[in-house]
Amino acid sequence: MARIKRGLQVKKRHKKLLRLTKGYKLGRNNLFRQAKQALLKAGQFAYRDRRNKKRDFRKLWIVQLNAAARVNGLSYSKLIAGLNKAEITLNRKVLAELSISAPEQFAAIAEKAKKALQD
Repeated sequence: MARIKRGLQVKKRHKKLLRLTKGYKLGRNNLFRQAKQALLKAGQFAYRDRRNKKRDFRKLWIVQLNAAARVNGLSYSKLIAGLNKAEITLNRKVLAELSISAPEQFAAIAEKAKKALQD
């Protein structure tokens, strides 16, 4: 009787894991050992990339800000230095969004940063 129970527990565990790997390619979605390894690796990638996502977005915002700053006669580093001197506390995400959606407002902010650098 105990053997039957153990068999059911194993079957239940296998089914649960195979449900989680639904949509994976080749044997990774229906062979238990491969599915288990694929799920562990997927978890590692997910953990790593949740952290990398933050870096990637910051890089993107900096590239956007550099392009917008150069249109307004500044470099990225001078723009940030000017904003700090002018005590304008907008983060890079908001500034990048402004540079795309409202370029005239971004230009006004860039002018304030220029003036702060000259003073």
